[in-house]
Amino acid sequence: MPVYLAPWRASPRAFQSSRSESMPNLASDGVVCAPLQTFTEEETMLKNMVTKFAQERVAPLVQKMDENSKMEDSVIQGLFEQGLMSIELGEEYGGTGASFFSIILVVEELAKVDPAVSLLCELQNTLTNKLFTTYGTEEQKRTYLPRVAKDTIGSFCLSEAGSGSDAFALKTRAEKRGDYYVINGSKMWISLAEHAGVFFVMANTDPSLGYRGITCFIVDRDTEGLHVGKKEDKLGIRASSTCPVTFENVKVPETNILGQVGQGYKYAIGMLNTGRIGIAAQMLGLAQGCFDHTIPYTKERVQFGKSIFDFQGMQHQIAQVATQLEAARLLTYNAARLAETGRPFIKEASMAKYYAAEVATLTTSKCIEWMGGVGFTKNYPIEKYYRDCKIGTIYEGTSNIQLSTIAKSLAKEY
Repeated sequence: MPVYLAPWRASPRAFQSSRSESMPNLASDGVVCAPLQTFTEEETMLKNMVTKFAQERVAPLVQKMDENSKMEDSVIQGLFEQGLMSIELGEEYGGTGASFFSIILVVEELAKVDPAVSLLCELQNTLTNKLFTTYGTEEQKRTYLPRVAKDTIGSFCLSEAGSGSDAFALKTRAEKRGDYYVINGSKMWISLAEHAGVFFVMANTDPSLGYRGITCFIVDRDTEGLHVGKKEDKLGIRASSTCPVTFENVKVPETNILGQVGQGYKYAIGMLNTGRIGIAAQMLGLAQGCFDHTIPYTKERVQFGKSIFDFQGMQHQIAQVATQLEAARLLTYNAARLAETGRPFIKEASMAKYYAAEVATLTTSKCIEWMGGVGFTKNYPIEKYYRDCKIGTIYEGTSNIQLSTIAKSLAKEY
């Protein structure tokens, strides 16, 4: 009889996350396994600072930025001034020198107030800075890292009209001519393009090799032939720009190749895996912010002689959402801690992003219902959270892509 059909027999395989991992000399070393929501003193201080910044500098401008589809310059400047655009960068480059987990806490806190602002911070830290520090040459680091820490926004150019989830079907080409390359093509759905000062452009240097010809180029905004198009009129995260970017005979010196020729696809995969934890934090913060706005209202709103919070039917719904929020937080924090300590985290990152996006969708929808008519109006921020959350199931890998990634990991484990 096949092993998998044998009744009451322990499985020879085990779900990876269910496997315990011993810590040598745990008792003798006096090491305590802290809960996931235990932060270092530095992380706690940063979290509190960001909460204050978001309430004082961002909150008063959220409605205006959403209506105008434009990020206020004062908000961008504030993020740089507070060191929130260079959280993990070393102090030698003008960065804060904090942990990766700190990025996740910052993104979560900002998203409670405005998910669009948190996206700017998330992409700068998990994509722009990470690409330079991981794959950049010493010369590229000296040139660009002080800039992205001080006042320069980066933008990642991967998606095209015909390559969304099938990202490596991109058509943008880079032709070698002597000691430089000429890039031609167009990109779509490029986040932060409106304000970006430097672009990471994925282009194929040898189409005959397929995705193994994809190479990452560093292109400055003022390079001749680079054009940023009209920004999209979006459903949500409207203050964060999303634009098409075209390249017409854009000359890029060979020294502006990031990493190695033909390795761009690997860099994209690696960065998006980490970035997914950041998007999970964004969705988590968004959902928590919406929940925090709504529950006090349910305790104040009186119908049939008592607050609507006091009806058991409401309490059960609220308790269910609160439980799911906590589960999303633990998934996100766990993935972040795994990544921070250099342990495998791809499956956990996909789980966190997938689940946090689902929870954000449920939470914001329920909050509108609990608020009733006022939740459906723009006089309250609830409907904005509802609009903002939808992108969580789409960018940096759709929910179906996350499920496929999780399933591939499971197939290897069993």
